[in-house]
Amino acid sequence: MRIRKKYLFYALAFTSAIVAAGVSAIDSTISNLYIPNAWAFGFSCFLVGTFISLLIVIIFSIPVNNKESLGTKIIDPSFKRIRLVRKEEIKFHMIAGLGNAVLTLGYLSLLSILGDPSTVLPFSQIVILYLIIIESITEKNMPTLSEIQSSIIVTFGAILVSISLTGSISLEAFAIVFLVVNPAWVVFSIYQRKLKLLKIDNRPNDSLNIRLWNVIFACIITTILIVIYDMFMGTGYLIEGISASIEHFNWVALTMGVTFFSYVFYIRALGIGKASVTQAVRASAVLFAIPFALIVSYYNVIPPFSTDPVMILIKIIGTILVILGIISFALAMTKAYVFITVNPGYPIDETMNKLWNIRGVTRVTATAGKFDFIIKIRIRTLVKGYEKIIRKLEEIEAINKFKWESVLKEWEDI
Repeated sequence: MRIRKKYLFYALAFTSAIVAAGVSAIDSTISNLYIPNAWAFGFSCFLVGTFISLLIVIIFSIPVNNKESLGTKIIDPSFKRIRLVRKEEIKFHMIAGLGNAVLTLGYLSLLSILGDPSTVLPFSQIVILYLIIIESITEKNMPTLSEIQSSIIVTFGAILVSISLTGSISLEAFAIVFLVVNPAWVVFSIYQRKLKLLKIDNRPNDSLNIRLWNVIFACIITTILIVIYDMFMGTGYLIEGISASIEHFNWVALTMGVTFFSYVFYIRALGIGKASVTQAVRASAVLFAIPFALIVSYYNVIPPFSTDPVMILIKIIGTILVILGIISFALAMTKAYVFITVNPGYPIDETMNKLWNIRGVTRVTATAGKFDFIIKIRIRTLVKGYEKIIRKLEEIEAINKFKWESVLKEWEDI
């Protein structure tokens, strides 16, 4: 089956958001009723999650029609079967695992403080601003004014949604958000994207193996962090986490099984779009979390929401801002291919480097035939971006002529 690439990106990101919202309700139930200690809960998540993730990937490795695996058919076309981690992946997995470990412990700490999952998720969307700053430093594709505006709209809309449901703000929660959760999420997102963009056996890296090995590395790192904490603070969180994994295995297995699919869809979306854009779309989880929060509130897992009309109005305003910000992201992206012929006598490598250094160029390909190079462009604000790229191309002496073709639609296997 094939689908337009843009539609696939939003389908993956929104699906991840919906599943993440459901996970937050399950986590809230576990945190409030069964495992109140965030350290023990976090360790049990990775301990049980390693087993559950391994089981899921093994099931999806079952061959279908003696050619493709079950996971290839229904989850990720890049997936072939379960495999060992490769040498070139280890560095990225270690950093992403550290980010996941710290992120999870911070997230569960927030959940133990705030209780309400529809509050925890909005607070964590501030990470979009972090990602915009990081990408502006590390990537050639600088964010445009419209991209920055959209990110700010989504971020503050998400904060308003959280305030509207609780009627108050916790300073301790904000400290965890700004100093722990969001920095860890930035590291996690960026290195998960690097892993997705790697080529393994001459094919794109797959999201299922990425998720499996991320859980394994995160489990190892979490174990080390908790052992160190127990040694210096005299606590027994490691033993408590092991006990929780045994006593509440079903609940923890449920949340980690559902989380597995949320992150698989998220990783696939990261392979298509920028981390900041992917996170902005996934911020729709703050909207989907509201009905799940109402359900756990109905069963007295968390306190009832405020019915103050002012708080309800703030919630509506925040919801509208999030939707507008996501729509703004959706409408701004422009892609194109430029077909280039060069004058004889100029070094190929030098010309390729000059093309690659043009801001907005995401791929440079040397070809044999009518054209010498084909470059892929991804920009926002078409008019200004087009003018800047054309000006840069005209400055390269080796180029004889070029032809710009804008992309109307793209399809991809799902």
